[in-house]
Formats: sequence, C-alpha cells, structure tokens
Amino acid sequence: MKPILSCEEVRRLEDCIEAEGTSKATLMELAGEFAASVVAASDPKRVLILVGFGNNGGDGWVAADILAHKGIDVDVVSPVEPDEIPAALARHVARRTAGRDVNIVIGPSRDELAELVSRADVVVDAILGTGFHGSLRSPFSIWIPTVNELAAEVVAIDVPSGLDAETGTVEEDAIRAARTATMLAPKIGLYSADGPDYTGEILCGGLYDRLDEVIDDVDHAAEMVEPIDLIDFLEPLPSNIDKYSRGSVLVVAGSSSYPGAAIMAAKAAARAGAGYVAVATPATCANLIRMALPSVPVIDIPADSRGAFGAAARRAVCDAAKKFSCVLCGPGITTAAGCIDVVSGLLKLDVPLVLDADALNCLSKLSIGGLDETPELYRREAPLILTPHYRELSRLVDEEAVRDLGGAIEAAQRLLWAAGSDNFIVIAKGPVTAVAGVEKVLLPVSGPASMATAGTGDVLSGIVAGTVALNHAYEGPWELLCSYAVSLHSYTGFIAADRYGEKSVIATDLIDVIGDAMALASEEALKGLEDVPATTAKGA
Repeated sequence: MKPILSCEEVRRLEDCIEAEGTSKATLMELAGEFAASVVAASDPKRVLILVGFGNNGGDGWVAADILAHKGIDVDVVSPVEPDEIPAALARHVARRTAGRDVNIVIGPSRDELAELVSRADVVVDAILGTGFHGSLRSPFSIWIPTVNELAAEVVAIDVPSGLDAETGTVEEDAIRAARTATMLAPKIGLYSADGPDYTGEILCGGLYDRLDEVIDDVDHAAEMVEPIDLIDFLEPLPSNIDKYSRGSVLVVAGSSSYPGAAIMAAKAAARAGAGYVAVATPATCANLIRMALPSVPVIDIPADSRGAFGAAARRAVCDAAKKFSCVLCGPGITTAAGCIDVVSGLLKLDVPLVLDADALNCLSKLSIGGLDETPELYRREAPLILTPHYRELSRLVDEEAVRDLGGAIEAAQRLLWAAGSDNFIVIAKGPVTAVAGVEKVLLPVSGPASMATAGTGDVLSGIVAGTVALNHAYEGPWELLCSYAVSLHSYTGFIAADRYGEKSVIATDLIDVIGDAMALASEEALKGLEDVPATTAKGA
C-alpha cells in the first residue's frame, strides 16, 4: 500500500527528513531531478517551464537546469526576475539557473506566452504547488488557460496549479496535466473532488532514499491499495468446501416499491462467492423475487399496508438472521416504521452486518444531532460495515453536505471514533471510494464514471456481504477485506464499460461480470507480484 498525505502531513514529513540530516534545499534538488526525468521520458526537443514565486517554482528552476544540460532547448517563464523571487530557496536556484544555457522570459504578454507554449513539445507547470487555495491571480489566471488551450503535453510538478492539494477543488481553472510528478507521496487532493480530472497519470518519485524509514513517523491521510495487496483474497477454493463452509448471506431488502434492489443485492452476493444466499423481504413482493432468483430461498416477512416491513417484521427477520454468516440490510426497504425497527433489531445481534441505502436512512432517523452523537445506537461487538454515498454520509453526521474525499474521510472518522470498535468500517462511496477503519483509511482502485447509475450501490453491498461471508474465518484488517470487495466492484465497472460502452452500463451488467472481475483482479495482482523482489515475494 502507498501512503497518501495531506498537505500538513507532507510538511511534517519534510521536517522529519530534515531532522534526519537531509536539508530542504537537497529535497528541492531531488524534486527537480525527478521532474526532469519525467519530462525527459517524452524525448522532447524544446521544453517550456512556467515557474511561480515559491518552492514549487524552485523545483521548476532545478528541472530547467538539468534538462538544459541534457541538450534540450529550455525556456523558463517567470513573473519576476530571479533576484526578486521571495522564497529564499527558490531564489537561490533561480539565480544559479539564470547563469546557465536557459532562455528566461519575464512577465510575457498573453500573445508572447502563447507563442512559447505552441513551440514547446512539453510544458512544465511549476507555478503554484501545494500551498495554493482559493482564486487564481494575475498573471497565473492568464497563464493557465493559455497552457490548457495550446500545450501539446503538460507535466505538473507536485500538483496541477489551480487545484487545491487538500480538497481537490478547482474554483476557476487549473492546469490539465497529462502527468503529475508528485514529490515524496501523493497528496489527498489529487484523488478528491476535481482532482482526477486534472492530474492525468500520477507519478510519485522515490526522491529520498530513506523515505521508508521516516514516512510512518507521520500520520497518513489514506493509503492507496494496490492489486498485490489483495492477493490473499484471490486464492482458488479448496476442494473440500461445500455451500455452508463457503459462508451464507441473508439479504434483508426490498419492498413493493423497490423489489429490484433486493434481487440485485442477492445475486451480487452469490456471484461474489457466498455459498448460500437467502432473501428476507416483505410478503407483498416475495413471489416476484422468487421468480427472478430461482436458486435463492425467499423468506416472507410481515408487511405493512404499503408493502414495506411491518410491525411484526423485526422478530421474524432477527430470528432468521442468527443462522447466517453475514446479514445485509437496506437496499429498497424504505424508511417506514417497521424498517427502522428491523434495523434497530439487527444491530443488537452478534452477526456481521452490512447496512446500506435505506438502512442508513433509518439510522439517521433514529439519531438526533448526528449518529456520532448517539454511538450507543450502533456500537456493537460483531463487525459492522456501513456503505453510505456522500449524501447518506451527510445525513448520518447531520452535516449540510459532504462534497469531497477529504470531507468524506473526516465524516467517516467521526462515526468510527465515536463507536471505537475495531471491526467497524465505513465505505464512503464517491468518485474515489474510501474504506475507513479506526486505524487507517484505504483507497481501493476507483471504477469508471459509467458506474454512476442507479443500482450500482445495491450491487456493491451484495459484493461486500458475499465477500464477508466467503471470508468468514478472516482475521486480518477489515479495511483490507472491504477494499477487496470495492476493488472487485470497480473492476466490474471497467469490464462492463468496455463491453457495453461508457454511457450504456446498467447495474445488472456489473453482476454478470463479477467472475470476469475476479479474473482481472488476479491478473493485476500477479503482475504486481512479478515486480516484487524474489525475497519479498516469497514472504508475501
């Protein structure tokens, strides 16, 4: 897993490195070397480097010097003369580079800049860096759209200028990079909100040879899950297994209004590997679900007058739930009084529980002032997994809106820390999904935009429940187990988009390719294993 840091964590890491004897001046030289290597990989004849007032600009000045030494024609555009740069380190390297074979252009007009951009094979963005937030100012408000309009290829140093490295938001405009050469560790904003639309390929340089020794001295905003991290979940089934030892799932879902949610969740749970799946659903829609799922037993539960769980549902559901390896509750149940009672009852059982969709909305109704203010409602010994999207998460913590990855992580951690359970996981669903536990936050592979369609959340909850059931003897970190399920869901999105087209994917397409997604996950994990040194691979 690769660490992803907040801006404050990056500053602390730099302080730790300096305390170990490596100065920030040396880090700037290393950053410039890495950026130059990324640029040189394109074999450009002419490079244009745009620098700002701070240390990000300093990285650009170092890169300019190195590229010029490689025989590449380099133009550097700066808002001020090298002697006038306010940041001391950046001013030092700018003065040094100015004495080398580099063409320096100070404060060009828009037309002059356009000509320079058009002539360059690669444009390097070293304008603003991680300290930026808010609105663009002149001249950068002119530079950035000019680059976006005319550049053949753009490499951003550390973070595309105009993008908030903490939140991933873009207020006006930002550099649209083909590649982002980020330093020490990726920043959380590269994956949040607008970030993925502007960063292109993210390349993280091993700039400091003792990084592994110090990076754990600072907190990590999150960690990126790589395919090789999931290899233990991709082992073939043992020959002596049966449908019961593969684990069982009870899907508590559906209503007369939304029977399809139960159907999709149950089928996904079975496809994800559970040996036995049953559905507990209001009697009014039970026969419809039986016809759709002939291999899945359906338990009739007393219904109310609108076809949702009725007043007698809690006891019937809880009696059935005690027999299963995992219970999934929520898809399509509505928030009727009987449904709230069912959710409350399931939370009191000693069985792994996945709460999704309307079960989360029922939880919101049970709490006052935010679920984290009433942790006794959801604190339990058995594992609990919540799968909210950003709007559901906002309701759970009684916030106006969770808008980005950083906000989602913060809201999830409020719930986690209030409960204090090691087996409590929040899967915060979004363009980049975070799997948050008490100890760490993991970012599994993200699926394509084609998955932004109704019903894909029901499929994910089914995959999560099926994965928990299949791995019911698992004793490792639950964050990783859930990350496997989220990754599997993402892979189904890539396969379905390739098969049906980006705009034509529907939720049921994902269910049909879960097996293909498992094969793809195995393939990606084995590729990662091939890249690991033999001694490490043996230990894995």
